[in-house]
Amino acid sequence: MVVLHVKRGDEVLFCFETSVKEKTDLVLRDLVALYNGRLKIQRICMEIEELAEHGTMVPPEMMGLNEDQREELKLKDNFAEKCIPSGGFTINKDPLLRRNGQQPNEAMQKVLANAMTDAKAMVDRKLAKDSKVLTLKIVEEALNLLRGAVTIVYPMQLPPHDTIRMEFTNMEDLTGTQASKEVIEPSKAQFWFAGRQMLMGKLMSEYLGHNDKTKVVVKLNQLGEGPPGREAVISDPLRKQMMAEAFRRQEELKINATLSKAHLLKRLE
Repeated sequence: MVVLHVKRGDEVLFCFETSVKEKTDLVLRDLVALYNGRLKIQRICMEIEELAEHGTMVPPEMMGLNEDQREELKLKDNFAEKCIPSGGFTINKDPLLRRNGQQPNEAMQKVLANAMTDAKAMVDRKLAKDSKVLTLKIVEEALNLLRGAVTIVYPMQLPPHDTIRMEFTNMEDLTGTQASKEVIEPSKAQFWFAGRQMLMGKLMSEYLGHNDKTKVVVKLNQLGEGPPGREAVISDPLRKQMMAEAFRRQEELKINATLSKAHLLKRLE
């Protein structure tokens, strides 16, 4: 099987295993799903950190308002009494005024923290350094791990407007956020190998050859971004090694020249 080292920009994000006999359409579909799946896990973990600190999200109309403003407008969070964490809570007000301040107890915080640590490790970009491949099954398992931890802490479920619940049900709205700029739209996705765009309707072998036991770098981007930068002919570690060897050789030549000059002067004496 061919191992694709997948980049978005300059860094390898994950490895993907496929065959040179596979169609480019199917490979690109899976690469985009893995790429966006990793982003979803990162977004959910960021929100779970806030959940563990400040409880569930307040309704949209209350977000950003302090207690006096909410009282003046007669706004109430009806889910605050329904969505109580297991084991109770302590008050820890959210400085961003996004969450209700009902912090889960220490044991439940640990459940969430452990799930985040494990989920992040399952899709960590460091795995690519060891050529460990990422699959859609692994991404789904990581999501299920997070979903299970949230369910343990909030058996009555999170409010329907909570970002975490919306992410789990694929109802998230990223409009106007930085996250929306990171996601790749499947309909606009492209991938490249050796400076060439891998067109749809082709076989991977038309670009990679027929050797089904190789490792190559492919780059993801979106329509309109233009071709990504080509891979360096030599790797950065090798370039540094070559520079060090060249410097060492230069120093040796200087020393030899000095010795030769000293030897010549001695003979002339």
